[in-house]
Amino acid sequence: MKRSIILIAMLLLCWNVTFGQQKKYDVAAYVYPAYAADDPRLRPFWPMGIGEWETVLTMQTRNPDHYWNRTPLWGYVNEADPAVMEMEIDQAVDHGVNVFIFDWYWFDGRPFMETTLTNGFLKARNRDKMQFYLMWANHDVGNTWDTRISRVKEDNVIWTGRVDREEFEKICKRNIEMFFKQPNYYKIDGKPVFMIYEVERLITGLGGVEQTKDALAWFRREVKKAGFPDLELQFTMIPAILNYSGFDPPKSSQKLEDAFVTHLGFNSTSHYQFCHYLWVDDEYSNLIEKAAQTWEQIDKDFSIPFYPHVTIGWDNSPRIKVSPITRNNTPELFETALRNAKAYVDARPDLKPLITINSWNEWTETSYLQPDNVNGYGYLDAVKRVFVDQK
Repeated sequence: MKRSIILIAMLLLCWNVTFGQQKKYDVAAYVYPAYAADDPRLRPFWPMGIGEWETVLTMQTRNPDHYWNRTPLWGYVNEADPAVMEMEIDQAVDHGVNVFIFDWYWFDGRPFMETTLTNGFLKARNRDKMQFYLMWANHDVGNTWDTRISRVKEDNVIWTGRVDREEFEKICKRNIEMFFKQPNYYKIDGKPVFMIYEVERLITGLGGVEQTKDALAWFRREVKKAGFPDLELQFTMIPAILNYSGFDPPKSSQKLEDAFVTHLGFNSTSHYQFCHYLWVDDEYSNLIEKAAQTWEQIDKDFSIPFYPHVTIGWDNSPRIKVSPITRNNTPELFETALRNAKAYVDARPDLKPLITINSWNEWTETSYLQPDNVNGYGYLDAVKRVFVDQK
């Protein structure tokens, strides 16, 4: 009997090898957690109490007959409601998105916009269908979110994203306990993934390159103390904010950028948005071609893994008076971009098959997978064709 079971198992293995088995991809969409109704800290920016849905909802009132006239097919939902998040998780997974990367904020000594994660996602009954990890959006906050003053050109800072060492340690310990230990927290080789948005802001707050290196090494030790094999520390690939001040260039042939991030202790990288390295006031077909070329160059220049990123588009018109606009970013061309990312991963069998997308719900930047009155389920269906149907 045992011999028969072993034989059947071997035959099934041979079948999979011979005829192929669908490869599993980790398709990770960034989640902008501003569409919540239960966080009082959002009220100063969006007084209606529905988060940044207010910017979407009032667009035509503020700008009558403006071409940007979009509405969500799911309605102006409260994403901090677990029932809503259960629906979104089902829709995401059914269409091939199996990881959410939550934009995570910490300002003025406290978390900000966290309830979409803590009250919505983590309390959803089907949360185990999807994994998640954090991207610490440690940028400064100015006027952009508040449409009442967003067009006022002031170089003011409402909140800074910089933190000192004491605050940094507080943040790291909290995230290890609250999030890394969640059973569906996303890991690479058992290592919880944590992404940092602005490396320069981190360095400025911690007091310099060497101080930052020391702080990140401390973070890694704390993760190991918590029972994990290590920390997978990612940085958001934004060339404009990699400030090498205080770092001595390498004497070897290693690229300066690579030496800088590996010196700090980062393990991998991906992009957050095309606008961080491409002029997005362009045809989408041009952008996705340039993006694919950039991925190849990054792969050559950096010794750490790069995970390809696809952005749906860019149009910040709901927030500001004049915005660069990505043109003709159709679901069909978005599918082409996804296939480019899939091909990049497939060409590197040793690379974790992780692909990032901007985004699940960046409505006010016009870069979202969620269905609307313009494209319906077009973008989600594109993800499904590439990563679920694999046609």
